[in-house]
Amino acid sequence: MDQWATIGAFLASHHGLIDRSTLVRLGVSRGEIGRWVAERRLERCEPRVWRLVGSPATWEQKLLAGLLCLGPQAAVGHAAAAAVHGLDRWPPGPVEFLVPHALRSATVRGTVHSTRAIGRADVVTVRGLRTTSATRTIIDLAGAGVTGDPLKAAIDSAVRFELSAPIVIARRLTTLGRAGRRGVRALDDLLLDAGGHTMLEREFLTIVRRAGLPRPRTQAIFCDGARTLARVDFLFELQQLVVEVTGRLGHSTPEDRARDAQRRNELQDLGLDVYEFTWEQVTRHPNQVVAQLRGRLG
Repeated sequence: MDQWATIGAFLASHHGLIDRSTLVRLGVSRGEIGRWVAERRLERCEPRVWRLVGSPATWEQKLLAGLLCLGPQAAVGHAAAAAVHGLDRWPPGPVEFLVPHALRSATVRGTVHSTRAIGRADVVTVRGLRTTSATRTIIDLAGAGVTGDPLKAAIDSAVRFELSAPIVIARRLTTLGRAGRRGVRALDDLLLDAGGHTMLEREFLTIVRRAGLPRPRTQAIFCDGARTLARVDFLFELQQLVVEVTGRLGHSTPEDRARDAQRRNELQDLGLDVYEFTWEQVTRHPNQVVAQLRGRLG
């Protein structure tokens, strides 16, 4: 019986790829595989992995082909994992994998990194691809020498997407072992001012820390019963002071400004003082920001 219809359905939902173990599970013989290759229905793209002839050669297909070739202990890692998670400043394109140390010599199209420690919590499935968690991805990027804005963006966007948190990253780093691990110092430094959702919020936290001011709560949520009134950038709880930071573009439409005014009024009705600093104030005039904060914090 021709099983091509079953195989075709599988290929359609798996980026046009299938591996030998799946073919065996579906009852396909070696002879049948050979016939489909001869008929130009399938073509080998990796050892033990076949591709539907004519299927789009997408980035996701390359990642899945590598995973199928490397086996169930492998995961998309490093820059590729950051892109799969959609982290800021990490666009699709790289093909990188993380495997246990025993598989370090595996050959596949792409870059293979090895590790002596990869736990169950270090791997998640995103869009059908086994991928290192956002927490593990950030640790691995730091270990690969990534620093500065790209690593900051990875941390802050992981927090914004609720994929990780600074304390989670620090704890996992400690569990994996800090001694001798590359990138620990750089990661520790960047976690000091993590917790916001954007690079501008990080810059504000840096200003606060360097000025010796108390660190505010980040992304504090205020509710009226079951209704969420607002999520604010920063809350200095003792002084009941809310601080918002606004990007270069800000909220420029009349509808945006009306929502902002309503939100501010509701927060003030709760007894909160609400202040706003612009991108230019935070990035170009930090001393003025500190001076105003000192006055408002009493």
